[in-house]
Amino acid sequence: MKTIYNSIREEVTKHSKVRNSVLGNVKEWKRSHYIILSEIIKEELSESEELKGKKKFEIGNTISHVTLQRFFENDYQDKTHNDLRFLKTLDKICIFLGYRDLNSYIQSVKELRKENHQESDQEFLTQIVYNYCATVFEFYKEFPNHKTLLFKDLVFDDSPFLERASQFSKELCDRDFQLVTKNNRSNYEVFDIHLVTDEPDKKVLESQEFWNLLFKVGETGEEHFVNQLNTQIYFIRKIDNVWKIWDNYNPDAGRLNKKN
Repeated sequence: MKTIYNSIREEVTKHSKVRNSVLGNVKEWKRSHYIILSEIIKEELSESEELKGKKKFEIGNTISHVTLQRFFENDYQDKTHNDLRFLKTLDKICIFLGYRDLNSYIQSVKELRKENHQESDQEFLTQIVYNYCATVFEFYKEFPNHKTLLFKDLVFDDSPFLERASQFSKELCDRDFQLVTKNNRSNYEVFDIHLVTDEPDKKVLESQEFWNLLFKVGETGEEHFVNQLNTQIYFIRKIDNVWKIWDNYNPDAGRLNKKN
């Protein structure tokens, strides 16, 4: 509950009526400031639809400056949660903030945290794809050196994807492929990444990718082009509490390995 108390306190200070009053310019509130806050809350509660009926008589529509100062400055203990007067005070503060009551506020906070957690997970997974593509480009720049260790933090060592990608790329390195990067001749872009499957230990992401690459073969100077826009699927798994890529579907995988 302490987290909820802190959240309520923070929202009160951010309330437009509070922020636009003299309180908005004061970092540390004193007794006189809580008197002002009490008046602001009283004015808002007097116009609240939530307190138009019998609820007004049940919990009242004012909060004394003493009670407000105590709420903002005290470190409440668990036993306080069952104090009816204290709960009524929290109900009124939450109504001031635009909620039906304390329970409504708590539910709203839970939903917001859940949404933020989901957004955070989505950003994390999306970043894995971005990081992987950036690493692939760096991997190509190392050709004909075959540095698969670059993928260690992004792809599971025993994954079918790493085995397959390693086989394809090793063949190109053996043929002395070298990526041309001068004047930005080779480049790539990743966009429109979205979550397709969302399970506790498995996520599937789909991305649109554009790869524009030019490879030259060492001694002969023979040129090989990649110019493709495609949809790729990433299968990301959680193993031993670590998220990494387990597999990938690329419709153009192995194209350069097909000798003319």
